[in-house]
Amino acid sequence: MSALEGIKVLDMSRLAPGPFCTMLLSDFGADVLLVEAPPHLVSRRPPGEPVERDEEAEAAAARVLRHDALRRNKRSIVLNLREDAGRQIFYSLCEDADVVLEGFRPGVVERLGVDYETLSRLNPGIVYCSLSGYGQDGPYRLMVGHDINYISVAGALGAIGRPGQKPAIPLNILADYAGGGTMAAFSVAAALMARERSGRGQYIDLALSDGVLYLLAAAVSRMLAGGEPPRPGAATYSGANPHYDVYETADGGYISLGTQEAHFWENLCDVVGREDFKPLQHDTDRHPEIRAHLEATFRERTRDEWFEQLKETDLCISPVYALDEALEDPHNRHRGMLSSVAGPGGEQVAQIGVGPKLSETPGSPKTVGPSAGEQTDEVLASLGYGEDRIEELRTAGIIG
Repeated sequence: MSALEGIKVLDMSRLAPGPFCTMLLSDFGADVLLVEAPPHLVSRRPPGEPVERDEEAEAAAARVLRHDALRRNKRSIVLNLREDAGRQIFYSLCEDADVVLEGFRPGVVERLGVDYETLSRLNPGIVYCSLSGYGQDGPYRLMVGHDINYISVAGALGAIGRPGQKPAIPLNILADYAGGGTMAAFSVAAALMARERSGRGQYIDLALSDGVLYLLAAAVSRMLAGGEPPRPGAATYSGANPHYDVYETADGGYISLGTQEAHFWENLCDVVGREDFKPLQHDTDRHPEIRAHLEATFRERTRDEWFEQLKETDLCISPVYALDEALEDPHNRHRGMLSSVAGPGGEQVAQIGVGPKLSETPGSPKTVGPSAGEQTDEVLASLGYGEDRIEELRTAGIIG
């Protein structure tokens, strides 16, 4: 049995945070139904207008879809929520759903008639999560943005990088995936647990900017206790000290060094042939000398030679991988972080594995992502719609 088996999720989200949230839920057994917009609403073409086919582009899109972990384990229905007939179908789906997720701008779901107040009257046990950049209230609620904007407002981007240089943009990991998708999945699971006790669902207002600031809890705590806010390259964990930094190697690669604790530092001093450095770990006046010696030393061998030599040594050192290298690393392979999913015709499709390892109810990738609307007819049939009515709805642009 999977941890979330029996939990039904309706996912109206589009961009990264929402699909990542429901990927996490579906990996652990939740039945996630994507509620997607008809193509004519996305492309702004009239319903049924012929589109010139590009077979090469279609084949490339199909490859991307098969490998898209954010859609795996899910089903898809194409539904026009702007029309009453589409909303009525959605309401029927909500009657026995456990979770609804949406990622529109504040106010959109109210205009569509699929907001929490409306749906909770149909199903008081519904857990409804709204994912947005800045939340449902506050002066920034209607501002548009992306990951880079949310981590800026939350104070994370201003702390990342090197002194005197532009902030380093950490992909879209912090807001979209950590402060957004992961925080949303945690919140949904917490609300479902609360429902077990109270019998009632609830509304979750999850702002990506809030989520990023929440991730900075330790840094905020230190600052509120009288410390300085973290600045690029000025804190222990941002490269201020030579014992916690990245060093270039002979082949142009990099090795990461995290010898924060004294015994790790002393082991490093032995490795680089400078026992006299042992009492100087926190002597900032000597840091330039120490850093220069470490830079010169690590340039003597390649990245992989250093790692092979030192990985069994009791100090914190790792190779800095590109993502393709990370997927080939034997440890990541052993941990199942490169997995495969059964695709069309039994083809095995490579995808990312599942991070959390639960001993009794493990998560797993089960199926590749559906094409948009792949289960529309199946879902409508389960609600009692006949073939003729389904065809009428499709012709009217209500479903796809």
